[in-house]
Amino acid sequence: MRRLFAGLVLVIATSAHAMTGVVTHVTDGDTVWVREDGRKPVSVRLHGVDAPERCQDGDEEATEALSSRLLRRQVHVETHAVDGYGRLVGTVTLGGEDIGEWLVKQGHAWSPGYRNAPGPYADAERLARSRRRGLFARPAIEPKVFRKEHGACPRPSGRSRPATSR
Repeated sequence: MRRLFAGLVLVIATSAHAMTGVVTHVTDGDTVWVREDGRKPVSVRLHGVDAPERCQDGDEEATEALSSRLLRRQVHVETHAVDGYGRLVGTVTLGGEDIGEWLVKQGHAWSPGYRNAPGPYADAERLARSRRRGLFARPAIEPKVFRKEHGACPRPSGRSRPATSR
C-alpha cells in the first residue's frame, strides 16, 4: 500500500512539473533524454504521439528526424504523468514549437486518440496524410496494431540505459 501511495504521489507531483534542459539522447521516434541543470538525464516520452517501434518500418526515419531536431538543444518539458516504464510523459517544446505536433506534421508519428476522443494532433495527422508525408506516403501499420500482431520488439542487448552525449 505504501508503494502504491508513493507512486501516486510521484504521478501527481510529476503531472504539474515543468523543466528546461538539454536533450542528451534520442532513444527512438517518441522518446528523448533531457538533462536539467547538471542533474542526471531523465527519459521523456512525447505526449500525444506514437512513433514506429524499433523493429518497425519508419523507426529509423522518425528517430533521425527527432534526433536532428533536438539532440544537444535546450527544450522545455511540461510533464503530464509517468508511464509504465518509468518515463516522464510530457509535451516537449523547442523555441515555443510543440515537437509532438511537428513530428506528426512531418509524417513521423501518429496522434492516437483515446476511446472516442481524437488525439491532440489529429489535425496535424490529417494534414500529413493528405500530403502523403513520411509514414503516410506508403501503407503503414500503427504501432499499437503492430505490437498486437507481432508483440514487442526484442530489447537491444547491453545497457539498460542509453549513453549520453556530454
